[in-house]
Amino acid sequence: MLVTVAMASPLQTGKQSVNLKAGGARVSRIRRDPPPVVKKVAVVDPEERDARIVVIGVITFALAIAVIVIGFSSVGGWSPSEHTVHLEL
Repeated sequence: MLVTVAMASPLQTGKQSVNLKAGGARVSRIRRDPPPVVKKVAVVDPEERDARIVVIGVITFALAIAVIVIGFSSVGGWSPSEHTVHLEL
């Protein structure tokens, strides 16, 4: 007994097939914002930064010592207004 199998033909779709060999790449039609402008970063010299930090530290330390001395002197009852300075030229 010989059995024959008949293959069904595919259904037609409404879309056309794509030919990948023809033509070049299409340009995208999606609108995009231009890339943001790159901000220039200033290069800081490490020696200048360290020098600035040292100056700020010394000034902060001197102010802290001055506040402490003035605080202790006011607790002790001493005031600079109690003393008169005479300059002789």
